[in-house]
This record gives sequence, structure tokens and C-alpha cells, in this order.
Amino acid sequence: MSAEAPTPMPALPPPRARVVKSNRAQIIIFSILTLILSAATVWGGRVWLRNSETLVFAVGDANGPEARFAAKLKAVLKANSSRLRLKIVPNPDNAKALAQFDRRDAGLAILRTDAKVPPRARTIAILEHDVVLVLSPGGKKIKSLSDLKKKKIAVVGYSENSVNFVRSALEISDSPDAAQRVQQAPPNTPFDKLFASGFSAVVAIEHTSTIMKDKTYEQFAKHGGGFTLNAIDSAKALARKFPAISEETVSTGMLSSSPAIPDDDVDTIGLEWLLVAQSQVSTSTASELARVVYENKAELALDDGFASKIEPAATDKDAFIIAHPGAAQYINDDTKSFMDRYSDMMYLGAGALSVIGSIFAAIYTKITRVAPEKASELAIRILDVGERMEHAMCIDHLDELQDELETILRHAVIGLRDGTISSDGLDTFKLGYELVRDEIALRRDHLKRHPQQLEDNVVVVKAASG
Repeated sequence: MSAEAPTPMPALPPPRARVVKSNRAQIIIFSILTLILSAATVWGGRVWLRNSETLVFAVGDANGPEARFAAKLKAVLKANSSRLRLKIVPNPDNAKALAQFDRRDAGLAILRTDAKVPPRARTIAILEHDVVLVLSPGGKKIKSLSDLKKKKIAVVGYSENSVNFVRSALEISDSPDAAQRVQQAPPNTPFDKLFASGFSAVVAIEHTSTIMKDKTYEQFAKHGGGFTLNAIDSAKALARKFPAISEETVSTGMLSSSPAIPDDDVDTIGLEWLLVAQSQVSTSTASELARVVYENKAELALDDGFASKIEPAATDKDAFIIAHPGAAQYINDDTKSFMDRYSDMMYLGAGALSVIGSIFAAIYTKITRVAPEKASELAIRILDVGERMEHAMCIDHLDELQDELETILRHAVIGLRDGTISSDGLDTFKLGYELVRDEIALRRDHLKRHPQQLEDNVVVVKAASG
């Protein structure tokens, strides 16, 4: 008879496949989407709130200081990403520019305080001071204002109004005789030629900042025969009488350092150059313009010195030209914090983050969220181990089932700690675990008490493998 080969012992059936579900990916995706959509909302709101506004800037001659300052301001606004834009409109002279401003065809202009001031002009900033210099040849000093009125005067100044200003300040009538005695000097005429042509005095109206860079006075003092700088003894009275006039001081050595001219501080009068806006320009627009002007003074200064010392507008109610409410608001609250400037965007961002986050949280909670696995569901896996134990025919099989049971227990402990497993059905899990653990122990004892059965199983396994 032929010997029959022993039947191989079947292997343990595999455990049921388990699909591991996690909320981590959804949480990360929803968090990223919340931040992206909130940022997009804030950006869109910023664009909507900061729609660009174009202001027409009326200036005089295209090569004059007003036009050059306007061009610099336009560039600075662009560089600072301001919502304000400038459209610069040149005119033949500054008087025409102010006429355009007066017709409300322009929102911005620059004027000197001796000009005809449009009634709706409001000051944004003081750009420059003009100082009145009363010069006489050599050591011929002019003793008083009344003494000056009697002399033939040459007027040197940037503005076409300079002659009229001098006549007004000296209270000289518009008679033909006065027209002969007070004349506009040809541009760039040396002082010595003016004195040689019969003028007893030269009244120069100069930008204060320009004088500091101009070497003309120092050169004339050294090589042109010299001159005397005369004080205006009634400067304070003139400033009170004419609101457009300001008291000024020519400090020691301001015109010439060697020789020092003047050798002591000299009182005189002056005028101011103002950046003005229409009164109907909104407060927010004027405040934004003032902020850009005051925070970018160095970038706005012209090469010749004009606007190199920009000053805040006078906010007093009795100022010659009152400050625009928007400029006054910025000047009086110059320490605006980050919260003040960007509070609107921060509130918009917080609101967008709250709303969008709530929407995604609702979607996550009600629709896409994977609920934590219940402990009772793990009990099913434990019972599956118990069902497969009836196929365990050797110690190795029992060890395999024991390892699987301990893995389930470890998974349950970790899941209860990190929240991926809920405590629902925990008693059932514990009961199932203890039941299967005891069954494995009983099965192990049974195989140990029946070693022959164990050896037969081993022989069967070896035969099957051979």
C-alpha cells in the first residue's frame, strides 16, 4: 500500500481589512483655504476702500519751482503706493494757475501769501519762506523804512508780484513817480550794476533755503565792492498790519560766512509759500496728502533748496489761510499708530476670518468630518481574532494572534489619548479583549497538555513545506 501524505495544516485566515480614516488632511486643507480666502477678501476690500483718486494740480511755468515740486510729489505718491494720483496742469504763470484753482478746475495749487488768495483755499503745508533783504551799496546804511521809501529801489524776486508787494509794504502809491522809483530788476543782473545804474537800494526777495546754498552774496561781498544788509525796524508792525507778511530773521553769516554778513541777527519781513487744496477736498484725502508730504520731506526737496524745510500748516483759527481740516487732523494727531492706520483692514480681516472660518467649520462638522472611531467598533476586531483562533493548530499561530490582539489594544490606548477613538463602547471593548485573551491562554494550555497533537501538527507543517 502506498502511504498517504499528511494533509497540510491550513494557515490562519487573514484579518479583516481595516480602512483608516483621518481628519488631519481635511483640517489642514480647510485651514489653508480659510487663510487664503480671508487674505483675498482683505485685499479686495483694500482695493475697494482705496480706489485711486486723481487731484488736478495747477502750477505756473513748467520749469518753475511749483511745477518741479508737483512732479516730485507725484512721484512720491506713486512710490508710497498711495491711492492719490496727481494730474499736473502747467500755466503761463502762477497767477493763471491760481485763477484755474479759483474756478475749481484744480484741487491743488501753490501760492505765495502776497498773491490774491482764492476764498476756498485751505493750507496743507508750508513749503518755503521768502525773506526780504534790503541791500545798499558799501557802507551806506538805510536808517529806517521811511528813509527807504525815498530811494530808487530795484526789486529782485521770483514772483511777478514782488514789485507790487514792495510797494504795498512800503505804502508807496501807484503814481507814475512811484513806478519810476520801484522797478523790477532784470533777471540775473549783478548787484553792482544795479547800484551803478542809479538804484540806491536793492530789495531781494529770496527763498530762505536757497540763500543757504547761493554763493552770490559772498562773492559780491568779496569782489563786487561790498554791500550793507539793512534791518526793517518796523517788521513786527508790518506783520500785524498785513496778515500775509511774517516776521523773519536773517541769522549771522546767513548771506556770507567770510566776511560774515550779517555780523549779527537782522530783523526783517517775509512771505510764505503754501501748498493749498480746495475746501471741498475730503478730509480723508487731505489727511492722506498731508501724511505723504510730512513723512517724505527729504524726497520732496528741490535741488536748489526749495521745499527743503517743509513745515506743518498753521492750525490756529486766526491763521492767514486756515489749515484744511484733513491736514489739521493729521497734524494734531501726528502719532497715529499702526492700529489707527490699518484698523479698517484689521477689522475687515477679522470679520472675514470669522465668517469664512465658521462656514468651513460647519462644512467640516456636518459633511466632511470623519467621526472618531468608537471603542465598540474595535471590539469587533477583537472578536474577529477570537473567531480565527479555532484555526490555530500550533503555538506559532497563537503567538501571531496574541501579537494582533496587543496591537489592537495599543491602537485603542493611543486613539483614546489623541481623540481619534471615542470612549463609546469602551466597556464592550474591555470585555471582548479579556474574553479573547483568556481564550488564547486556554488554547495555549490545551496545546501544551497535548504535546502529541502539537507534534503531529508540526509534522504536518513540515510535510506541507517539503
